[in-house]
Amino acid sequence: MTRDTAINGISAYFDEGRFVDDLRDLVAFETESQDPAQAVELTRYLREAIIPRLESMGFTCTIHPNPATGSGPFLLAERIEDAGRPTILSYGHGDVIRAQTADWREGLHPFRLVEEGDRLYGRGTADNKGQHLINLAALRAVLDARGSLGFNCRIVLETGEETGSPGLAEFFEANRDALAADVLIASDGPRLQPDTPTMFMGARGGISFDLIVDLREGAHHSGNWGGLLADPAMILAQALSTITDARGQIRVPEWRPTSLTDDIRRALSTLPLENDEGPDIDENWGEENLTPAERVFGWNSFTVLAMHSGVPEAPVNAISAHARAACQLRFVVGTDQDDVLPALRRHLDAQGFQSVQIVPHDRGFFDATRLPPDHPWVDFVARVLEEATGRPPHILPNLAGSLPNEVFADILGVPTVWVPHSYRGCSQHAPNEHMLKSVARDALIAMTALFWEIGEAAPAST
Repeated sequence: MTRDTAINGISAYFDEGRFVDDLRDLVAFETESQDPAQAVELTRYLREAIIPRLESMGFTCTIHPNPATGSGPFLLAERIEDAGRPTILSYGHGDVIRAQTADWREGLHPFRLVEEGDRLYGRGTADNKGQHLINLAALRAVLDARGSLGFNCRIVLETGEETGSPGLAEFFEANRDALAADVLIASDGPRLQPDTPTMFMGARGGISFDLIVDLREGAHHSGNWGGLLADPAMILAQALSTITDARGQIRVPEWRPTSLTDDIRRALSTLPLENDEGPDIDENWGEENLTPAERVFGWNSFTVLAMHSGVPEAPVNAISAHARAACQLRFVVGTDQDDVLPALRRHLDAQGFQSVQIVPHDRGFFDATRLPPDHPWVDFVARVLEEATGRPPHILPNLAGSLPNEVFADILGVPTVWVPHSYRGCSQHAPNEHMLKSVARDALIAMTALFWEIGEAAPAST
């Protein structure tokens, strides 16, 4: 059998409608990890939707409880063919963001797959059920064509990624040997452009926190007390204005990275960011001397996610007692995660804002990771993807968003290569989430070719 046999098999799997049928089954599981009432669905998804598929492919499967109390379980599966062959680790998450059912447009429902033109609508189609289904189907195509994978494979599926992956690091620390591998190859996030494969080798970190000004009990009449009582909203606005300048350039010295090196700049220099999906890029926002690609993939960004003072929906003539802003820093390798909030404290104190409290969110943090763009596994995957699709992939040093890549890179110490199967206009984390059929078919072929070639001539372990 040849690689063409496997690719013909995976093409038929899509063209005959079996991929859509399988995705429909996965979407029907209401695996909202943010809703405690759906906790049973998380285990049911692993037990009923995933384990039978993996066991039919010769994987041994075990469901592990989460060391974080009240959080969803982990599935660990493995197929060991030959101790002398490389071991590939893959990953996915079976949980989805809140359904937001009432906000989907007429004719759509988050847990019913709807096919319209090139779009497959449903919660989890893009994030992440459709993506790990593509990888599992590609493994199946290689098995069917070759009779073996030609490598060892371990798969971990979590059910709490949308709540910050609670317990994942502890699970990895306790199961290092069971998760040992030569490389992580997994899929999450979007392609830069729908018609071209994308690779990224890490992710920006993320820390979210509240800034709070709490001055007194209760609000007070703005006529009787205006000019006598400090306004917490004004204090908070002034404090926020010291964190960046008027175009969003970061002013906290420790938040300005030093890792945008020449090799990273070269890797980013040809990446396209403009497309027909999403808003136009604001050219006059962010670090002035950087390109748009450098700003989003090679630099840190500070965002105010939400603000509140008084009663915005029904204002009254009163000076509020407190104000709050939910904030986030996305940061690249080279930023000390442990010093992000202490550095902000020092900065605010130096600017005279001792009254502004910093309260970290419970699960609002991921560390930053990045694999060198010239790593052998990067070269290998890029070559195979180009051969399979006819287009050189877009190669990102790291994803602009955040995901738990640090458990693979830092705890297991393996190189990490992510090949996403969605696109930036997929509406993940929003109503009307969808996957493009054209991207899914392209990705099925690309991943089948990649897994086939790993079985033929994987890079030497480094």
